[in-house]
Amino acid sequence: MKKMLNFKYVIVGFLLVLCGACSDFLDLEPKNKIPGESVLSDPNGIKSFLADLYYGSPIEDFVYMPAAGFNARGNTGSLTLAQYALEAIHSEWPNWNQFANDWWNKGYFLNRNINLLMTYIPNLDISVEEKDALMGEAHFLRAYTYFGLAKRYGGVSIITKYQEFEPNTDNLKVPRSTEKETWDFVMEECDRAIRLLPETRNNPSEEKRRATKWTAYALKSRAALHAASVAKYWDKAPLEGEAVDKNFVGLDKSDASRYYQACIDASKAIIASNRFGLYKAHPGSAQEAIANYRALFTDPNVAGEEAIFIKGYGAPGTRIAHDYDAWNNPNQNAEGFPHRGRTNPILELIDLYEDYTNPGHAAPIITTEDGKVSDNEGYRPYVAYRHFDSPEEIFKHKDARFFACITYPNSVWKGKKIVIQGGVIKPNGDLMSSPGACEHNGKTYYTFGAQFSKDYSGFDGTPNCTRTGFLMRKFLNENLTVTKELQSTTDFMDFRYAEILLNFAEAVVEKGETDGNLLDMAKKGLNDLRKRAAHTTEVDLTLDNVLRERRIELAFENKGYWDLIRRRDFHSEFDNRRKMALVPMIDLRGEKPQYIFVRKFVPGANSCTFQTHHYYRHIPGTSTNGLTQNPKH
Repeated sequence: MKKMLNFKYVIVGFLLVLCGACSDFLDLEPKNKIPGESVLSDPNGIKSFLADLYYGSPIEDFVYMPAAGFNARGNTGSLTLAQYALEAIHSEWPNWNQFANDWWNKGYFLNRNINLLMTYIPNLDISVEEKDALMGEAHFLRAYTYFGLAKRYGGVSIITKYQEFEPNTDNLKVPRSTEKETWDFVMEECDRAIRLLPETRNNPSEEKRRATKWTAYALKSRAALHAASVAKYWDKAPLEGEAVDKNFVGLDKSDASRYYQACIDASKAIIASNRFGLYKAHPGSAQEAIANYRALFTDPNVAGEEAIFIKGYGAPGTRIAHDYDAWNNPNQNAEGFPHRGRTNPILELIDLYEDYTNPGHAAPIITTEDGKVSDNEGYRPYVAYRHFDSPEEIFKHKDARFFACITYPNSVWKGKKIVIQGGVIKPNGDLMSSPGACEHNGKTYYTFGAQFSKDYSGFDGTPNCTRTGFLMRKFLNENLTVTKELQSTTDFMDFRYAEILLNFAEAVVEKGETDGNLLDMAKKGLNDLRKRAAHTTEVDLTLDNVLRERRIELAFENKGYWDLIRRRDFHSEFDNRRKMALVPMIDLRGEKPQYIFVRKFVPGANSCTFQTHHYYRHIPGTSTNGLTQNPKH
């Protein structure tokens, strides 16, 4: 067929990433290269092609790195979105602040193949119901593709037909649509998917791994909230230039209400369906809540009620697996893989976790007797520090999600107490922060808590040790031994019910909703999340409470970066910002050795400033494609 002129072969790879080895969706004849004609005229071939489209979709998971792109493996360093935002910093490259997350060429390549799929579905020898379901998946994938483009570039070229090759390439050029038109197209594509997709999958192994009606609702919930926020907060970081004048970037404040309503409606459809809920929503204790929350992320397949859409992994040692455990295990758990401890949660995040003794409020770590948390200058001998017999005592009453997601000083991982220490206060009050040893009362004290680097996990300045006093624990499998690369098979929840509750609550508050039923529903969802974390006191439905809960609940899930983008908070939060660390030190000045903690700027990390033009990315190839470039690019 003529349509196949420039599509001679379809590369079919990584099918297990989508669906798992037991899925009928993958029971296909194994081939490395399948002639395009046979693929797209055969139902099983279509499924193979569809699997590749899912694989190429902009899911920001364990193998998404802002610099390396999607499905990145190899020497990525595990440079994640969390390290660019207000969640973490990278132990090896603490000053890596490219704000690069481009996706133009691959996004349009994916869109081209989705459009190609759509041309073949009507002619397949399958039932109308099956055709509708496949077309619904195609609309979902196209909505997801344009969501990935819109949140990076604003208004883009909307191409809904497969473009055949022409010698006169001018006939293939499609002008940019406005940002409003682009977001509206995403909403419309979600609606088309919702109408066509089934509510459930006949094959249980595909239920969470192929799009359903509820997956499309979840995408619409997320995308509509993003668009609404851009509209409401555009004036916080206005831009100038041709792209602004032509409305290729920017939304009017009057558009916000409509997009918030779209988020409310999509979220409500999921909530009201009664098909979903929070995993282990009613723990009997904080300890039970910790265990439940860990299980949710180490194997999301146990949480059928919470997971809406999962990207699966398998086959250790192949590119169907990933390296999240390898890059992020504590240094003391050296099992063969040479690079560890890369994601270091920052003190700004730790301070947000509540204390059960003062519910409804952030609980900054108090290190001094005067209770001040604004002193970031490091250790000074005249300051009256709080003293602790054991370093974990300072975190005693923290929210269960802190203990589930964070490796902190003296916590246990794989049977070892994780030693995180940044200095020794000598009996005369001098600080020993460089590698060394101090003899006191017949015992030797080492700067980093142990003599040899294999026995500690922090502050020596090497890439395998934390710079902040913390390591990320969320998603990591304590039962996995990592001797080499590509050993992790933990699946990733791209959409889950908790996010829907938070999207709904934020949209209700930001829209200024007055409907009592919606307000009650939003407040209930907010407090249900807290109760799952063993809180017993309800909080009011306020924007501050919703946003704090969002940062805690969705930490390290690649949402925080985009929250700063969509709400136009990045440039104000990162205005010559230096991220914070909490440094435990053992103090030998008293009757017995005790621990103190020092709040300070992350060692080795420079200040960072986010320029407002980075709210939109650079469009490549404008000299040949004729598109208007985004402001200041």
